Parts: sequence; C-alpha cells; structure tokens
Amino acid sequence: MSRKMLLTLIVLMALVLSGLILIQTNLIKTASDIREEQFDQMVKGALKRVVDQLELHEQRIARESARIARESARIGRLKGLNNTPGNPNVFPRQGSGPISGSFRFHYSERNIFGNFEENFQIIITDSTHSEQGQELPNQPNDATSFEQLHEFNLDLERRREEWLKDMSWRNYKISLEDRILNERIDSVFLTDAIASVFGESGIDLEYKYAVRSSNQGQDRFIMGSPGYNPSRKKEYPSLLFPYDFDGQQPNYLYVYFPKRSGYLLRTTGFTIIPTIILTGLLIAIFIYTIMVIFRQKKLSMIKNDFINNMTHELKTPISTISLASQMLEDGSVSNTPKTLEHISRVINEESKRLSFQVEKVLQMAVFNEGRLKLKFKEFDLDNTLQSVLNNFELRIKNKNGVLHSELNAGKTMIKGDEVHITNVVFNLLDNAVKYSNGAPEVTVTSENKGGDVIISVRDNGIGISKEHHTQIFDRFYRVPTGNVHNVKGFGLGLSYVKKIVELHNGKIKVDSAVNKGTKFSILLPKIKK
Repeated sequence: MSRKMLLTLIVLMALVLSGLILIQTNLIKTASDIREEQFDQMVKGALKRVVDQLELHEQRIARESARIARESARIGRLKGLNNTPGNPNVFPRQGSGPISGSFRFHYSERNIFGNFEENFQIIITDSTHSEQGQELPNQPNDATSFEQLHEFNLDLERRREEWLKDMSWRNYKISLEDRILNERIDSVFLTDAIASVFGESGIDLEYKYAVRSSNQGQDRFIMGSPGYNPSRKKEYPSLLFPYDFDGQQPNYLYVYFPKRSGYLLRTTGFTIIPTIILTGLLIAIFIYTIMVIFRQKKLSMIKNDFINNMTHELKTPISTISLASQMLEDGSVSNTPKTLEHISRVINEESKRLSFQVEKVLQMAVFNEGRLKLKFKEFDLDNTLQSVLNNFELRIKNKNGVLHSELNAGKTMIKGDEVHITNVVFNLLDNAVKYSNGAPEVTVTSENKGGDVIISVRDNGIGISKEHHTQIFDRFYRVPTGNVHNVKGFGLGLSYVKKIVELHNGKIKVDSAVNKGTKFSILLPKIKK
C-alpha cells in the first residue's frame, strides 16, 4: 500500500469516526436534556400543588372563622317570641282595667369588621303615644301595638340575616391577606405538605426549601430548611398565594436539590453509559488499527531491508565460491599445489560463511515458531567466558585491536544452555568489532551482585543514539546510517541475544551514546547453594 493511499484511508476513517462521535454526542445531549426537562416539569408541578394546598389551608381557616362568627351572631336572637302568623298576642289581657307595659331590646355583635348594634325600647299604655325609643304610629289598641312590635321583630330578624349573609369566609380571607407572611404560613404544615407532595410525585431526592419575600424592595428569608444555600445549584421558584383578592404579592417558595446533577446522570445512565462505552471502544479500535497499519508498514520496510541485506550477504559467498570453481575449471590457471590449496581454502571459508548466515535465519524461524529447545545444565560462567575470549582474541589482533578481560565472578555456577550463552557473548563481541572506531578496544567483565552475576561487554565504537535504544533488540532492525552500508548484517544478532537472555530468566540493558562507545550488561541468576 502506497503512502498516499494509506494517508487517504486514515483521513476517511477519521472523518467517519468523527461524524459518528458527533451524532452520538448529540443523541446523548438530547436524551439528557429530555430527562432534565421531565424532572423540572415534575418539580414545578409538585410545587404548584404545594402552593394550592397552602391556599386551601388558608381558606379553611377563613371558613371556620366565618362559621364561628355566624354562630355567635345567632345566639343574640330574641327568645320567647312566637313567630307563628295570626298569633301576635304574647301577653293576653285578663281584665278591662288600664294596661301598661314596657319592652326594651338591645343587640350587639363585635367582629373584625366592626360592631353590629340594635336598640329598641317601647312603652305601651292606654294612651296613644309611646315614650323613649322608636315611635309606633296608629296604635288604636293594645293588640295593634303588639302587632307592630311583632312586625318590628320580623324586620330586625330580616336585617340580621342579611348582615350574617355578608359575613362570608371571603371577607375573613381578605383580612388574612393583610397579615405578615410568617403568620399566614404554618411552617409545620408547609414542611409536611412538601414532603407529602414530593413523595406522591415520585421525587425521592434530597431537597432544601425556603420561603422568601421581596415586599419591601429587598429579598428576605422568611423560613425554610436549615443551611439553605443553593450556590450554583438550580432553584425552582413558585409564587405563593397567587389567588389573593388584593392581587399577587412577591412572595415565593424556593426549592433546590443538592444532588440533582448526579441524580439526572444516574437516571439517564442506561442510555448514556452504553453509548459512551461503545464509542470509546470504537475509538480504541480505530487507534489500534492505525497503529497496526503503521507497524505493518514499518515491518514491511524492515523486511525489505532485511531481504536486500540477506541477498547481498548470501550473494557475496556464492559469488566467491562460483569464481573459485571457475578458476579450477579454467585451464589458464596453473593447478599447482599452492594454488589449489588457496582456492580450496577460499571455498571452505565462504561455505562456512554462507552456512553461518543461513543458520542465523533458521534460528530466528525456530524462535518465532517456539520450537527452540534449550539444554540446561550447570557450568562455571568464567570458564565459558574465558574460552570465548581465547577464540576471539586472534580476530581482534588481526584488526590491531585490544581485548581486555576482568573476570571477577570466581567460581560462579549458573544453570543454562552453555552453547547459546557462548553465542550470546560471541554476538556482542562481534558487534563490538564491526562497529568500532578504528582499532577496536573491547573490555569484558564479570562480577557478582546479590543473587545475580553480571556480564558486561564495552567497546569504543560509534555508539547508538538514545532514540534507538528500545528498538535495537527488534527483529531485522538496524540503526539507520543513511546511505552508508559499510557494516553488513541482517539485524538479527541483538534480537537473538535478548531472546536467549530472557529464556534464562535474565535481563539485558544497553548504555550508549554517539561516538562514545557502547556497553551491554547481562544479568543472569546464580544457582543458590
């Protein structure tokens, strides 16, 4: 896949993913807004019911006051009168002598609207006039006077009934509206009403309420929950006593919920959480896919480089062997013993070199398939290291180099595959010589540290920049050197070293800087005595 096509694919995938995330975010916000609006409407409806209950409670008080007033007024009716039509004679005469009588009536009623008072006095004699009080005209006889008295009594009853009719609960309600807010609202009734209405509405969330008034131009707290402090929490207001006869007053009932945000998140979580999880998984898969694509792209480049290097590495000994064979077949070359010996030695060396390169590739194939079987046994590490140094010393001397050894591990025994441990040290020494600056100077040390033994290989080579320290142990990886390819190899040596060390439960680390040499340290566990 070309780089242009890869970038185009990544851009298209990013656009599709961004659009999908945008749609999911919009759906989540819409669901959250709907749930929040439903909760707000539910709270506002509940507060309206609480306000209505306060209004009904005050109306009940007004009706009860009016009823008591009417009962008190009715007690003041005249007693002993027979109001049956046609029987006006309350006091029938017993003889023909002079008759005189005196009646006096007084009624008064005191209430919040003022006083109702009636005074009536009448004196009945044989004469045709009355003294003190209201005059009764046309009194030809005693019967007539009593009839007029009865008519007056009926008129008094009628007027009293009209006055009582005007004493309705609405008048008392108007008088209650003039009281201060503290006296109009029963705090215990309000607390019970809010708890009851919220319970019936299904609002089981912790809340705080307050009654506030702005009648005097400033907001005043009247009553409410202790510690009422909404801060940045959303408040729900509801106008108190909206049906007052004298008009609405700026008195409000406020409620807020300290844990409203968490409650809304929990109630909408069944919709939001799965969407967030799926969106997160989609983003993670997208990122992982992009990483895999780049990794495969990089691996493809490394493999191409490996194939080119391997082709060159294999082609060189093959060409040399082919040339030597051609020289043997060519009659122009004298077949002297010395010439034949030289050609035979070249063919042998190049064959070994070719075999060694093929063996490296096969070893990595064995590693990747997990078919490598190590033969563990106990051996003295310093003895093994000394054997490797003895075999490698001649090669360093041929390059005018120096090999130093400081083997201080003593009789340290480790358990492992001696052949592969030998190959590990040989690979590190081989790299030290190949990447040397001029004449190689290599130092090999061993020492005990706690329960481990440490093997170090230090050189004076070209060094490795820090950015490549974590990659030099990858398969086929070689530190970039631009167009300079003076060092041949497959990029498999350090990968092999790391795998062998890890199979021995050890660790390997590198300490290097450009033009300051490189030091590899291997930690292997000792055998516990």
